[in-house]
Amino acid sequence: QVQLVESGGGLVQPGGSLRLSCVASRFTLDDYAIGWFRQVPGKEREGLSCISSGDGRIDYADWMKGRLTISRDNAKNTVLLQMNSLQPEDTAIYSCAATYSPKDSGYECNLSIFGYDYWGQGTQVTVSS
Repeated sequence: QVQLVESGGGLVQPGGSLRLSCVASRFTLDDYAIGWFRQVPGKEREGLSCISSGDGRIDYADWMKGRLTISRDNAKNTVLLQMNSLQPEDTAIYSCAATYSPKDSGYECNLSIFGYDYWGQGTQVTVSS
């Protein structure tokens, strides 16, 4: 069974940075499109960034551009999300998600929650002074 585990969340001061990790077990992440999402209790889940398999096409939510960097570390079977200039309104649970997309499929990742089949449990990010 596909499993995703996020880590790297925690408490950070406004203006600070965090790097989140999404580690896969029992499958090779490089064969999957990966998305990062966040959710505040009582609100809808928001798509932040994604990275495709194959050519590694990347997309970011317009309102997060400039503050996020997504990347793959295939040697560690991990997808990373670097987040900078964090503000209190960024406080949320951050989750990664995956959908199978072979490298030659040409599939392009997207920021819709409906584009993913497997989800991690999430990691809490709290931005506060």
